[in-house]
Amino acid sequence: MLILNKTARHFFKPSKRKVYELLRSFNFHPGPQFLHKLVLGIETSCDDTAAAVVDDTGNVLGEAIHSQTEVHLKTGGIIPPVAQQLHRENIQRIVQEALSASRISPSELSAIATTIKPGLALSLGVGLSFSLQLVSQLKKPFIPIHHMEAHALTIRLTNKVEFPFLVLLISGGHCLLALVQGVSDFLLLGKSLDIAPGDMLDKVARRLSLVKHPDCSSMSGGKAIEHLAKQGNRLHFDITAPMQRTKNCNFSFSGLQHNVNKIITQKEKEEGIEKGQILSSAADIAAAVQHTTACHIAKRTHRAILFCKQRHLLPENNAALVVSGGVASNLYIRKALEIVTDATQCTLLCPPPRLCTDNGIMIA
Repeated sequence: MLILNKTARHFFKPSKRKVYELLRSFNFHPGPQFLHKLVLGIETSCDDTAAAVVDDTGNVLGEAIHSQTEVHLKTGGIIPPVAQQLHRENIQRIVQEALSASRISPSELSAIATTIKPGLALSLGVGLSFSLQLVSQLKKPFIPIHHMEAHALTIRLTNKVEFPFLVLLISGGHCLLALVQGVSDFLLLGKSLDIAPGDMLDKVARRLSLVKHPDCSSMSGGKAIEHLAKQGNRLHFDITAPMQRTKNCNFSFSGLQHNVNKIITQKEKEEGIEKGQILSSAADIAAAVQHTTACHIAKRTHRAILFCKQRHLLPENNAALVVSGGVASNLYIRKALEIVTDATQCTLLCPPPRLCTDNGIMIA
């Protein structure tokens, strides 16, 4: 706790008035007594302000979330100080909405859990500082949460999954493969050596100026790629998958992005258009980059499954691959992983799309 307090001094400090306002806003009459422990989860690691109340049996009593996607689409990407300010403006309201939806008062909470790493430092600081003020006022225990561990364990809210299982976390900020041997027991098998797949897809979408495409103007970069790829032919462009001769379970996406950028630049010259205009071949490029990404992720995951099975790290029967994170909602990539799990007699499990992206439920 002392370490967290020292860390919080470097970040945004919410005014005590805001926290007092939050506490005063709850004037519930005495209701039914809760028999289970109740945890408030707060998530501000990137560009979503989220909170939820979950009991110790996994029941979600209330949740709220504020997405910054619309703002960041206009700026062409997440600008940390902008994300920080939006978290500041919304965190009190979001926590209040989550508590109101759960129909409990702050005093009934058993603990407050908050993401402390990894993520954008400015964004994390808002959630951490607000939580520490709330913890101080309510005299409740504080539980620091690792963002990736929360993603890895979310599946246990919706499915009966026994340890050990393999988890693939793929998002805009992260990419890793790990053997989950217990709640806080992870064996890292592979990770991205450079950028995350979601980040790469977002950058390709920006380079293709898909925000100007009539079908994709309100979509995030990854969603725009997936949507447009359905209209394209992936065979029109031959993009080599990364790390084909590397015998480990790591990933790399920066070289793939560089190759796609070269293709886009060449096509702009051929079509005689300025950078920022929509290529006639945009759908084909989207299809090709999505396919190459899916193949790369699937091959590295296949290697990890074989490694675990050969060393008896996964059960002989009912071995499970859990895929979570924002990119896990991409159905094309999920289908590629399904082919891998079918071939290796594993079960593919994915949380519902709303739990794949950042949320307060997974933290609570």
